[in-house]
Amino acid sequence: MTASDSPANSSWNTFPQKLWRKGLKWIANLKLAIALLLLIAVFSIAGTVIDQNAGLASYQANYPEDPALFGFLTWKVLLGMGLDHVYTTWWYVSLLVTFGASLVACTFRRQLPALKAAKNWNYYSKARQFKKLALSTELNQGSLDTLTPYLEKKRYKIAREGEKLYANKGMAGRIGPIIVHIGMIVTLVGSIIGAFGGFMAQEMIPSGVNFKVNNVFEAGRFANSDRPWSVNVNRFWIDYTPNGDIDQFYSDLTVVDDTGHELDRRTISVNHPLRFDGITFYQTSWAIAGIKVKLNNSPIFQLPVAQIPTKNGAKLWGTWVPTSTDMSTGVSVLLQDLQGSALVYDAQGELVGAVREGEAIEVDGINLNLVELIGSTGLQIKADPGVPIVYTGFFLVMVGVVMSYVSYSQVWALQDGDRFYFGGKTNRAQVTFERELLEIINEIESTSDKTKSTTAQTV
Repeated sequence: MTASDSPANSSWNTFPQKLWRKGLKWIANLKLAIALLLLIAVFSIAGTVIDQNAGLASYQANYPEDPALFGFLTWKVLLGMGLDHVYTTWWYVSLLVTFGASLVACTFRRQLPALKAAKNWNYYSKARQFKKLALSTELNQGSLDTLTPYLEKKRYKIAREGEKLYANKGMAGRIGPIIVHIGMIVTLVGSIIGAFGGFMAQEMIPSGVNFKVNNVFEAGRFANSDRPWSVNVNRFWIDYTPNGDIDQFYSDLTVVDDTGHELDRRTISVNHPLRFDGITFYQTSWAIAGIKVKLNNSPIFQLPVAQIPTKNGAKLWGTWVPTSTDMSTGVSVLLQDLQGSALVYDAQGELVGAVREGEAIEVDGINLNLVELIGSTGLQIKADPGVPIVYTGFFLVMVGVVMSYVSYSQVWALQDGDRFYFGGKTNRAQVTFERELLEIINEIESTSDKTKSTTAQTV
């Protein structure tokens, strides 16, 4: 006997196997999977309710230490637990990974063996085996040859061995749970990829400006917003209703490469984004970026505007237009929207009047021509490489759930001399299955009676 064949070493070799089996049994536990799923749901809701990556000042304002929300939730607790970036914390990702491992273990430990067992032909060779079935009968008439056509009519797959018969249908019901597990695992993988590889950005871009995605305020650890292309805002405009309310706002965007070659172009609006190279551009807001004016016979020049805070939250922008070469005097221009009109105030702050885009007004002896109002488009930019994977996972889950509703039914029959034994079982739709078996039994008895009657007449 060699050292490797010693009893002690043999016992040591089986220890890792025992440990592996116990660990597999523990992680495949249904109660553990449900607990993990509930925890994931709770923290996902927390990540939805609590603004993510909002900044320290926002959390200090909304979650003060005194009074603490629910008596314990302060900004320090929130930041300490990572609730400001729930979906990328180590513990949330650990929950996803553990839940995924539980699904994988359950699939290999339960679902696949159940499918393998369902695919085996399992004959009953003794009468007492039928007694353990919830639905079974013993007939003094009937045969396997008589039974087979009725089972085929009900779309059973049939196997015979001598005087024994086994049939089943609804194998999709056994495959369905496996598809559900696979779909959930794919969804978890997509969520992790999206959390670590995605980003969100916000840009306010004036019409006619080319830009790259720079203002990223939320990004995964492995996210990269740099792309070998940029976006032109060709035009931004707003459609108004007859009473002056905003109906819809639009941005005409063109994606161009470094040489200026057009790669894609689309006019976006709310709920109609531009998708390119894994990045989606959503139309979310707007602003006024500036105005173009002309004083008397001067060249046209552009001035920026600034948003003015108001007590009621109404949008208001203003700018100052110099009317002298040394910029010692000037007039003020206020704007509320992009409908093409502005209010003009003289150097003393007195209202002179309103002027529309393309028209002129005289103020302080100067002819002020409002050439153009320049709007800015507010874009929310999002990249989530996990979205196609998550959608695939959802699709697989839905397909698997539908398949799981298919009843898996099994039927056994045995011809033993002049006795005929018949029975079956199903995993759902019990009443329907009972009716099906009773219908088959009635057909067998009816056929046997007709056969006997025909035989008697012949004799």
